[in-house]
Amino acid sequence: MCAAALEDYCGSIFWNASYLDKEDPDLPVCVEQTVLVWIPLGFLWLCAPWHLMSLCRRTQVNTKHLSKSYLCKQLVVSLLLLTAIAGLAVTLGEDYGPSKDPPSTVKHSGVYYANPVLFAVTWILVLLCQEGVRRREGAVDSASLFLFWLFLVLCDIFPFQTLLREALRQGEIRDLPRFCLFYISFGLEVIALLLSAVADIPPEAKELMKKNPEAGAAFLSRITFNWFNSMVVKGYKRPLVQEDMWELSEADSTAHINQRFQYFMQPELAAARVRLQTQMKKKRDKRRDKAQDVAFENGLSNTLGKGISQDVLMMEEKEKKEDKKKKKKDKKKDDEDYPNSWLITTIYKSFKGVLIESALFKLLQDLLAFVSPQLLKLMISFTQDKSRYTWEGYLYAVLLLVVAILQSLFLQQYFQRCFVLGMKVRTAIMAAVYKKALVVSNDTRKESTVGETVNLMSADAQRFNDVTNFIHLLWSCPLQIFLAIAFLWLELGPSVLAGLAVMVLMVPINGLLATKARNFQIENMKFKDKRLKIMNEILNGIKILKLYAWEPSFQAQVESIRGQELNVMRKFAYLTSVSTFIFSCAPALVSLATFAVFVGVSSNNVLTAEKAFTSISLFNILRFPLAMLPMLIAAIVQTTVSRKRLEKFLGGEDLESDIVQHDPSFNSAVSVCDGSFAWERDAEPLLKNVSLDIKPGRLVAVVGAVGSGKSSLMSALLGEMHSTKGFINIQGSLAFVPQQAWIQNATLRDNILFGSPHEERRLQEVIQACALAPDLELLAAGDLTEIGEKGINLSGGQKQRVSLARAAYSQADIYLLDDPLSAVDSHVGKHLFEKVIGPNGILKDKTRILVTHGVSFLPYVDEIVVLQDGVVSETGSYNSLRASRGPFSEFLDTYAKEQSNQTHSESDRCQETADVELIPEREDTQPDSPLEDTVSVTLKRETSIRRSQRNGSVRLRKNNSLRKSEDVGESKKGQRLIEKETMETGQVKFSVYLQYLRAMGWGYAAMVFVVYFIQNIAFIGQNLWLSDWTNDAVVYQNMTYPAWKRDTRVGVFGVLGVAQGIFVFLGTLLLANASVAASRILHSRLLNNILRVPMVFFDTTPVGRVVNRFAKDIFTIDEAIPQSFRSWLLCLLGVLGTLFVICLATPFFTIIIIPLAVVYYFVQRFYVATSRQLRRLDSVSRSPIYSHFGETVSGLSVIRAYGHQERFLKHNEITIDENLKNVYPWIVSNRWLAIRLEFLGNLVVFFAALFAVISRNSLDSGLVGLSISYALNVTQTLNWLVRMTSELETNIVAVERVSEYAELENEAKWVNDTRPSEKWPEEGRLQFENYKVRYRPGLDLVLHGITCDIDSTEKIGIVGRTGAGKSSLTNCLFRIIEAAEGRIVLDNIDISTIGLHDLRNRLTIIPQDPVLFSGTLRMNLDPFDRFSDEDIWRVLELSHLKDYVAGLQERLQHEVAEGGENLSVGQRQLLCLARALLRKSRILILDEATAAVDLETDNLIQNTIRKEFSHCTVLTIAHRLHSIMDSSRVMVLDAGKIVEFDSPSKLLEKQGHFYAMAKDAGITRENITAL
Repeated sequence: MCAAALEDYCGSIFWNASYLDKEDPDLPVCVEQTVLVWIPLGFLWLCAPWHLMSLCRRTQVNTKHLSKSYLCKQLVVSLLLLTAIAGLAVTLGEDYGPSKDPPSTVKHSGVYYANPVLFAVTWILVLLCQEGVRRREGAVDSASLFLFWLFLVLCDIFPFQTLLREALRQGEIRDLPRFCLFYISFGLEVIALLLSAVADIPPEAKELMKKNPEAGAAFLSRITFNWFNSMVVKGYKRPLVQEDMWELSEADSTAHINQRFQYFMQPELAAARVRLQTQMKKKRDKRRDKAQDVAFENGLSNTLGKGISQDVLMMEEKEKKEDKKKKKKDKKKDDEDYPNSWLITTIYKSFKGVLIESALFKLLQDLLAFVSPQLLKLMISFTQDKSRYTWEGYLYAVLLLVVAILQSLFLQQYFQRCFVLGMKVRTAIMAAVYKKALVVSNDTRKESTVGETVNLMSADAQRFNDVTNFIHLLWSCPLQIFLAIAFLWLELGPSVLAGLAVMVLMVPINGLLATKARNFQIENMKFKDKRLKIMNEILNGIKILKLYAWEPSFQAQVESIRGQELNVMRKFAYLTSVSTFIFSCAPALVSLATFAVFVGVSSNNVLTAEKAFTSISLFNILRFPLAMLPMLIAAIVQTTVSRKRLEKFLGGEDLESDIVQHDPSFNSAVSVCDGSFAWERDAEPLLKNVSLDIKPGRLVAVVGAVGSGKSSLMSALLGEMHSTKGFINIQGSLAFVPQQAWIQNATLRDNILFGSPHEERRLQEVIQACALAPDLELLAAGDLTEIGEKGINLSGGQKQRVSLARAAYSQADIYLLDDPLSAVDSHVGKHLFEKVIGPNGILKDKTRILVTHGVSFLPYVDEIVVLQDGVVSETGSYNSLRASRGPFSEFLDTYAKEQSNQTHSESDRCQETADVELIPEREDTQPDSPLEDTVSVTLKRETSIRRSQRNGSVRLRKNNSLRKSEDVGESKKGQRLIEKETMETGQVKFSVYLQYLRAMGWGYAAMVFVVYFIQNIAFIGQNLWLSDWTNDAVVYQNMTYPAWKRDTRVGVFGVLGVAQGIFVFLGTLLLANASVAASRILHSRLLNNILRVPMVFFDTTPVGRVVNRFAKDIFTIDEAIPQSFRSWLLCLLGVLGTLFVICLATPFFTIIIIPLAVVYYFVQRFYVATSRQLRRLDSVSRSPIYSHFGETVSGLSVIRAYGHQERFLKHNEITIDENLKNVYPWIVSNRWLAIRLEFLGNLVVFFAALFAVISRNSLDSGLVGLSISYALNVTQTLNWLVRMTSELETNIVAVERVSEYAELENEAKWVNDTRPSEKWPEEGRLQFENYKVRYRPGLDLVLHGITCDIDSTEKIGIVGRTGAGKSSLTNCLFRIIEAAEGRIVLDNIDISTIGLHDLRNRLTIIPQDPVLFSGTLRMNLDPFDRFSDEDIWRVLELSHLKDYVAGLQERLQHEVAEGGENLSVGQRQLLCLARALLRKSRILILDEATAAVDLETDNLIQNTIRKEFSHCTVLTIAHRLHSIMDSSRVMVLDAGKIVEFDSPSKLLEKQGHFYAMAKDAGITRENITAL
């Protein structure tokens, strides 16, 4: 019916099969005139409305100029319009025009009128569409128009050849005008197609293009990722750096993503809160009802009295049990008392556009995946039937290519969208967590430590990222499985179920193995954590280990843990090899089961080539979803945990913003009316009924005993506490100096400016007032010196002064100073009070509230507030309070006593070596550094370990300190403290691979290769056997298939399949053993060397960097390298095998291999260079995000006090953006590579098919099927090979980094040939002979020729200012630093001639800061077990620890926490004394503690030393002159020279350096005589 109408419309036959049934087929003219015209035009008409919409919007057209390419496009379309009109004119002219011939009665049929009109209308439409595109914001071309032109040209190719062939056949052109018009318009269409493929970039967007080429990429470039080429080429020429990264587009920027996410999050979260409220209410009602019921029942049972029958009792019992169960359930429910299940919906709403788009692409790709096997089937049947026309074969080959290319394009677009989506989700979560952290209330904050919060941002956000990448597989995998089974059923009928059953059986086995593997992993983590904990301690206390010569003991500890770890690893590897065995056997077993059942069911079922190879390619499709589903489900389960944690954090309470009011009508600066404040909502208030009224411009001191609520009062004024009653009013802005100075990782200047504009004069004034000028002179780059994380390269006092300077610079109205003077020395404290805080300081006109313990400042303040147990006990001026004899005067009496004893100075708290930049080994020695820090330090460690377990991205630790700003110019040698970590760039040297193979053992490596090679041969053999098997179908076409033949076929097929599995299993086992051996060798080399490296190395390398070698790099060597090495080998052999089979089937193919290989090689090299560097940049730019976040969380109160939340949010956005600039190109680089490799793979398929068609007469169908089904599989393998190569390159860097540290310069031998006698040193005489020393080559001398004689049993005190070289002297005795010139002689032996351990074991030191290691108390005293328990108890008694230890549960086996956290500072100091007593050597060096140990401990230590070490030579490095006033002689050092050396009394008479120092410390001749 339809055809008849069309024939009427065309005036010719519409369809006839005979057109195709010949050697040179063609389409009927009618089809060309109708269907082939309507397809492209219909497409355009569908797309047109979208373009016309932008015409309707009123935009200023004149803003955009008319570009050349736009004018060309419009011109071409106008010409086409003319051809259409001309076509219509020709028809009209021929039908109705005056003609010389008699007018023909036959008029042209309808199509000759309709088509020109259709085209004319279409061309007008195109003109409008192109104008619409020009007006659209940011559009450079139009995908739909490009596709329209493409379809048009493709559809016009058919009439093109029809007309030509007809003209050639007839030798003349019948219809000249139309012939000419068609070819003119065809030419114009091709031109239009070319023009539409080029981007039309307006000049205003040219700049943007340079920053972000994607914005100006045309459609073709977008789908093939060609716009990325420039980055790849740049990355190939030289390693990429952060500056090469392109700008992010608006939609990908953190600010935009965050804004969108927050917009959807607020209502969702609010709804969730409402849900929570109703739930809670229901629960409360339920409880109330229940309570009433119970009360009622009790009443009843009493009235019933004794007549209770058994069954009632029974029922009650039952109810009780049920209640218990319920309670458990309720408890579980109560844990969920936070708004839940809103995060997923928020994410969905924020990004649903991308989600739907990517789903569409995935669907198309899935459907196309099933077209290839069907084409393969047609192809095979074509080769079998030799009577078919050749053009069919070519058609199938081309179709295979087209389908494959479309599939590649869709797949890459899908991946691109999914990965970008994952990136956006991660960004949204990170930004949301950061934003929340700034406003979170203290209750919520207490629930998680800093480390856990940082983890939300790193680990949990990353989990979401990983899951979103593959979220569509949730519906796509089942769909693929369903389709594959359906198609297989059509091929093989019910016997498919056998193969399917095998596959399904694999799933639980894999699951079982996975859980087992996970348990091993967890066990492994335990050992890893333990090993890293010890490593961390060793590296933090390396100086102590060296001084005591304890390295061997700790080395043995680490080695034993490492041994256990490797055992678990080996078990894990064996398990993996079992699962690999199963996985590699699976395809063989599946096809074996299916084919065996198929052939066995009935003798009519013959395995033909079509059936066999179609099924095999379908099974190949099936493998992926079946492997992915369990993994995906596991990942989703893990993400659920993350979801809960994030919802709990993001849904937590915010800080109440209305606690502090700012009402300008009050006349006082700060007023608190009858306020009670608590830290948590329902807790007891800490501050009760506080009323304060502070007038503007006053200086108010807050005093009170420890724990009386002084700091809490500060927090209340800042609005950080819950107010239970009363209110606070504050007029003006605040500045806050916390008790624990909070320092950012930025330059010193930025720390002081803190976001205020920079005014040089004001800055200098503040720096002078805060006594920072002398410190700045010592810092290499002045105020532009970079301060490390947590202010690591400043002493405690310096941090506090910087913190004060920040407040002073901020020009606020009200200053809250929480005890800023306790961390600094008394004389610095006096200076700060005078110049900054006091009545004449730079803040004299401001309101200041000062918490202080310093009694000396109180007379100068305007008003004193005395706190006692959270209550204001009295207020008033100094004198009035003195007079009233209340709590204040008691406070004064207690404190005045202590003050007189403590004349120690801070000058030594800042460490005293010449070379100022040496980082102190301790964080800083404040006696009570808060617990939070130690917690966060351990957490930091754990997160870094955790992070290193995840995907081992190259995580370079941010160079922890003093990164100088560029404008300081070249710094002189040795001034840079921390050398920048060498970041490997460029290609990894081949020698590194060899090094790893050598560590594995050559024999192992060779065997692994051979075994895998045999496995590959088995695989190919199996498939060749299959293709031979399928040829039986041709041989026994009409005969019954003999049973013995069938059994042989099935048998051999199965044996070859199992052989593959066994060889893979063997190979994996061998590889596992080899890699464990390699891990063992590399780790012990590294450890062995690190313990023998000189101290200088540790001074110039942040601990984190060394720990990183032991954590991340060793982890990579343990787990990532064997994995990627195996995958790489298998992929390589797989690709080679495939090419071999194709060449075997169609020898022509060898010609193609060479060019393909060349292209492949180049693509791969370009990609690997770029991708590797992008990965490195990604991990380098990721750590600042986390460190900035950690910093923000620990400095929250300061940020809130100054009101700088916005600035920090901005900074966080910038930091995340910097990271995204690396992540986005990395995602694109993977797509860039994949699409190129897939094109190559598609070409392999195409040529395999093409050559099969060309040589079809010499081929049997089995081989064709084999070669094409192999080719279809090669695409993925190629892709994997490149991935694996780049992964292997990225990972092998770890070997390089480890061996870098395993080859560092060592210190002198521990033990050498000249060994001193057992008893040496017997007398303990020390002689320095013109001794000179420098810390590192290239630095100045620290000691300038010291010469002195110290007799046996002399007690020498060594004094001098900071940096005079006191500590250097001890370092020289222990040969921590070696002499530059001169020598030290100890009992007639030059110490530089003997081994280090021989020397260090014979000296004893009590170090400045008591370092303890985690382990038992006993191990801390005697790590080598050289002494008996009696000896140890004796020294514990002497060091006054016996009672304490005897009172402990485990006594000597008591576990000491990391860094000795669970002992007080005093106890730690006493333990160090016990260590010294235990060694009992003739020379004792006593480096006095700077941290004020409380006075009794100090006296205990002094007395014990006087008594127990009376027969020894004692050198005391003194910081408090009191302790050395009774020494036999005092050595005064200044700038590395001895200036005075005599007994104390003589030195005082001499009135030189020593006298001046004594005077400062308040010691006069009288004191001494009193002594």
